[in-house]
This record gives sequence, C-alpha cells and structure tokens, in this order.
Amino acid sequence: MKTRIATFAIAISLLVALTLPLQLTAQHTRYTVTDLGTLGGTFSDATGINNRGSMEGHSTLPGDTAQHAFLWQNGVMTDLGTLGGPNSMADARPGESDKVGGRAETSTPDPLGEDFCGSGTNLICLPFLWQKGVMTPLPTLGGNNGAEGVNSRGQAAGIAEIATPDPTCEPSITGNPQVLQIRPVIWRNGNVQELPTFAGETVGAALAINEIGQAVGFSGLCIEPLLHHALLWQNGRATDLGNFGGTMHNAAFDINNQGQVVGLSGLPANTDLSFHAFLWQNGAMTDLGTLPGDIASVADGINSKGQVVGGSLDINVNDRAFLRQNGVMTDLNTLIPNGSPLFLIEAFTINSRGQIAGIAMQISTGEIHGFLATPSHGHGTGESAALAARGEISERPKVVLPENVRKMLRQRLARRYRIPGLWTPKD
Repeated sequence: MKTRIATFAIAISLLVALTLPLQLTAQHTRYTVTDLGTLGGTFSDATGINNRGSMEGHSTLPGDTAQHAFLWQNGVMTDLGTLGGPNSMADARPGESDKVGGRAETSTPDPLGEDFCGSGTNLICLPFLWQKGVMTPLPTLGGNNGAEGVNSRGQAAGIAEIATPDPTCEPSITGNPQVLQIRPVIWRNGNVQELPTFAGETVGAALAINEIGQAVGFSGLCIEPLLHHALLWQNGRATDLGNFGGTMHNAAFDINNQGQVVGLSGLPANTDLSFHAFLWQNGAMTDLGTLPGDIASVADGINSKGQVVGGSLDINVNDRAFLRQNGVMTDLNTLIPNGSPLFLIEAFTINSRGQIAGIAMQISTGEIHGFLATPSHGHGTGESAALAARGEISERPKVVLPENVRKMLRQRLARRYRIPGLWTPKD
C-alpha cells in the first residue's frame, strides 16, 4: 500500500513538473516585429490597429518640420494629408472599413492664438474623418478646434471647443495659449453631441469608443492637475471609474466591446510619475502594477480577449512596452527575437488577433518608429516551453533611452490626452 501511495505521489509530482512549464509559458506567445518606417522623416508613431491589421498614426515628413497622419495597410503607409495646414495627427483605432479619425490643421490662424494641434503653428485645428482618400472636417460646438477617433460604425469620439472662455485656462496661470472650454463629444452621422463632464469640471475628452457606442476618457480643469476623473459615457451619462487615491493622472484610454476599460490612475503621492495602469470591469478598478524595477505604468489598449498593452516606466522615464494576459504583465521585449534591431518602448493598441502596435527605438540609430508585433503561430504552447528551456524567453537587457527620447515620451504623455496645450509634463 505504501509503495502504491509513493508511486502515485511520484506520478503526480512528475505530472506537475511536466505541465507547470507549459502553464507558465502558454501565455508567452512569440512575436515577429515589423518596423513601419516613416513618411520620410525620422519619427513615426502607430497609435491604433483594427482587426484587419490596418494601423493609423502619424509620421514626420522629410526634414522633420511637419507631421502627417497615416494609414498603414499591408506594408504600405499612406499619407492622409491635412485640411490645408502643415500638420495632421491620428491617435485612435481605425474603423473596420479603414475609416480614420484625427485632427488636422487648416491654413487659417486661430483668432484666439490657440495652438490646439500642439505644433507651434497657432492654426485652427479641426477634427476629421478620412476614408478612401478624402478628409472631411467635422463640426465643433461653436469653438474653433477639435479632435477625434472612430469606431467601425462610423461613430466618432473626441473633443470640441465651445464658444465660452475657460477661466482656469488663463495663459498667465497655465503657460499655454488655450482660451476656450473643451468638451468631450461623440459624432454620429456627422452631427456632434456634447457629453457631460464630472460635476464642476470644465474640460474633458472622450478618447475611445467601442462598437456599441460606449465611450471613455476623462474630465478635469484646465489648470494643473488636469486629469481629475476617468470617465465612462453610456447613453449620454458619465460614470466616474474611481482612482487609486490620487487627484491627478486619472484617465481612461480604451474600452472593448465587453465594457472592460483600461487607462491610468493616480497614486496618493500626486507627483509627475505617481500613476499605475488600471483595468476596470464590473464596477471595480484593478491596479495592474508595473514591470519589475519600475514605478509607473499606463494601460493604453485592450482587445476583445481582455489582453492589455501599455508601457511601464522607471524613475528616469525609461519606458518599455508590456503585454498583460492571464493576470501576468510581461515585458514585450522578452517575447521578440533576441537580435531584434528594435527596442519596444510602448504598446498603444492590440486587436482581436493579438497584433500589437506602438512605438519603438531603432537601437542603431536612435530613431523612433512605429512597430507592428504579430503573434508567431509557429511557436505554440509546446514550442514556447522548449524555448523557455533553451533560455530564449528571458529578460533582454533594459535599454536606457537617450535623453531626447525620454523628453519626447514626456511630451507624448501629454499628446496622448489629445489636448497637447493643456498639460505639459515637466522636463
């Protein structure tokens, strides 16, 4: 009897020993990485990907004096142009029909001297929809400027100015040229609908919209700290998603069709880097933490399977892309080939096929380019276990980003909120 029990115990131990590596590495799908290139300059940024694998973003032109929104399809980057000015940007996910939303400058100077597109041109910056080669401006709420993103039904979520000045945007206080109040909005069939902000707050932005019309974003005041409340809008009503104890850095960046929301939430310290990525579902906000050794994180995208992507930052704003699935946050750089010429800085978006897009640094040149990470179907669960056994799934050396890149990332945090003139992280 004792022999049979011992034999059974050994068998169980062997089974655990054999299956544990598979369980641990099943989530570690390997990825191939594509450098998206640029429109001729030295910078590009992939901000959204749909389920067809089409991506939108923006890239500098030759000379890096202007940037244009782009649509990337099947290896080809298409320049979407502008509304007459030098610059345009796209910051969300293209619709399934490859319709793109964003903001673009016109050739008309802003009558109030605002710099809504954040390019330093002080030109009127309008929200647009682009499809099949045509860029169409969308209406605002009586102000001069706006910006937006789109879902596959053609609904768009974003921001638009109203004609009322915002006293908390006084340039002498904030150091920026914003004058008018900015409201979160949804466009349906070309008509604009204003969404409510949190009580007493005058500024807000809808940053993403899902297929059933739920939108997420934030509201606050123009003066720092801007991001007071992460919000979910449904049927015209705003729901405060809560926070981790901080009164700044609270914003929701993406929502899937299951109503799961991701973003960042402030910690009680209320300092520039006191925020963590969150996942909100069923009325509860979960702190996703950071990668080992880091102090801050942001969740930028979530797909229909609940996979979350974003960035994890150390105290010096060295950012690295992460993928979170099955409750585990993994440095995306450990899941790509060891000899990759790219270091993946931040992942902004993930589609239902598990394709991930974001920004990366070319290690040899220091240039910042958009990337596409595609699951390698040749590496299944068993092969992942074999890779782990050979040490091929391991921590790549952490890259210390050049100062100019870290400065760009601090500015990118501001642009991510689509209100570049309202919140500028300190250098």
